[in-house]
Amino acid sequence: MRTDDEKFTRIDRMRYTKNTLSSTLVYIAILFDVIYFINIYGSDVKYDVGTYYYQARMGISIVYNLLFMLAAFLSSEGVKNYHVPYHYFLILVGAGQFIRIFLLPLRAFRATVVSEGALANTHIMSEDQFKLVSAYLVISGACCIIASVIGLIKCAELKAHEANLVKEQANG
Repeated sequence: MRTDDEKFTRIDRMRYTKNTLSSTLVYIAILFDVIYFINIYGSDVKYDVGTYYYQARMGISIVYNLLFMLAAFLSSEGVKNYHVPYHYFLILVGAGQFIRIFLLPLRAFRATVVSEGALANTHIMSEDQFKLVSAYLVISGACCIIASVIGLIKCAELKAHEANLVKEQANG
């Protein structure tokens, strides 16, 4: 009986508190996206890679990165307040982080350029940098999706609890 009372109290408290766990996970996702942003766009390139990074793809990537941060922050506020549509939107945003690995980092890793004085072609992005930025995007996407799943579970618990309270109140 005691565990039922504790569970009731825990769920009842959700009516008055924010979903800080999901919100914090989204902030962590934004943090890792910022680290990705710094690593890709602000990296200290030790060799000449020509004009590879000065293409429309890079501009689109920068704009998408900014939109991701805005959308993730907006979603963090929505999931904090148990608004279900933001949880589904956050799943899409998280999936977008996984897709991004194939759009810029993988292409830059596979692309090569002939450097001055080099005997062989040089990769635009080193293998170590590719693994690092891919890890940042995976962590960012995973945090978004985990935050969404946790939030959806909490929303379902809260909705069932509130329905039960309404039913008990109606019965007297």
